[in-house]
Amino acid sequence: MDQSSKTEQPFSPIEVNLESGKDYYWCACGRSKSQPFCDGSHKNTNFTPKKFKIPESKAVWLCTCKKTNNAPFCDGTHRKL
Repeated sequence: MDQSSKTEQPFSPIEVNLESGKDYYWCACGRSKSQPFCDGSHKNTNFTPKKFKIPESKAVWLCTCKKTNNAPFCDGTHRKL
C-alpha cells in the first residue's frame, strides 16, 4: 500500500496501490488514523468497516469524505461538500 496523493483540500481521496485477492477494510467512520483503511477506531460506535477486494492489482482512489455512493471508491462527492 502506497499513499501518493496529498493535497490541502479536506476530504481529498487517497490514491493507493492494492493487490488483487487481498482483503482490505475501508474506514467508514472517519476516525481511523490510517485513512483510508480501518484501524479499529470505530469501536463503541454504530460504524462497521467495509471489507473489499479487487480483481486485479492496480492503483485506485479511495474515499475519505465517507459520502461516496460507490464505497470505498471515490465518486467525486467531496467536491460538493
